[in-house]
Amino acid sequence: MSSALERLKAAVSMKAQRRAVDLPDGSEFSYWSTPVTLAERTKAQKLSGGGDDAVAFALQLLVAKAQDENGQRMFSAGEVAELRNELPASVVESLMLQLLQEPESDDEEPTDMKSTGSAAKKGSAAGN
Repeated sequence: MSSALERLKAAVSMKAQRRAVDLPDGSEFSYWSTPVTLAERTKAQKLSGGGDDAVAFALQLLVAKAQDENGQRMFSAGEVAELRNELPASVVESLMLQLLQEPESDDEEPTDMKSTGSAAKKGSAAGN
């Protein structure tokens, strides 16, 4: 008989899934992200100053979670100010909101990134 934790873990996928937003110029910006864990939420809250600033929290989460198709981070911590100050709020908010929502299911399997594992596994580690 499996434990409750094993059952829960077997019922979910921690694989990265493709997410995309339409940009004002008509093009699409896509990125990949694994589901957000409680540890990742806590870390983003601490990095955002621990207050009630939902935008700061979501920006930290975006920087930590957005990956390219090879599992490499798309943003660095040093780019938070640029994301906040140099892009329209609507674009950045669209990206941030996707991370806080479950991906839409089209009865498709999660997208496997091309990485052979180390970067992709690192992204799903609880401490990230």
